[in-house]
Amino acid sequence: MNTVQKEFSLAPRKRGFHLITDEVLENIPELNEIEVGIAHIFICHTSASLTLNENVSPDVLSDFESHFNVMVPENADYYKHTLEGSDDMPAHIKSSLLGSSVTIPVKNGRFNLGTWQGIYLCEHRNNGGPRRLVATIIC
Repeated sequence: MNTVQKEFSLAPRKRGFHLITDEVLENIPELNEIEVGIAHIFICHTSASLTLNENVSPDVLSDFESHFNVMVPENADYYKHTLEGSDDMPAHIKSSLLGSSVTIPVKNGRFNLGTWQGIYLCEHRNNGGPRRLVATIIC
């Protein structure tokens, strides 16, 4: 069994849901050499998350943001962790709901995703900054 691990950063993005599949692929060119394996992509942050979902309609991206803002509102009177701004505690909750990683099968040098699937960076802070990812590929 062989393992490849790469760490890289994504440029800062505005709050919302952003397709990053191509950017992840650009940062792990070793993937091209793998016939069969598993890719695990992990985000090293507690106020942003990763998920897999629809990669064609931009409406999905904005609908996700709208739904999560209703489901986990800012300025709830029961939040105690408020020193880092009104978007911080909701960002932690959203991150826990969506998760900090995705696992994707690899086949013939490519992610073996469904027809309409892509990797999302879910940026839950208004000014989250660059986000560090760790990609581990086991083959």
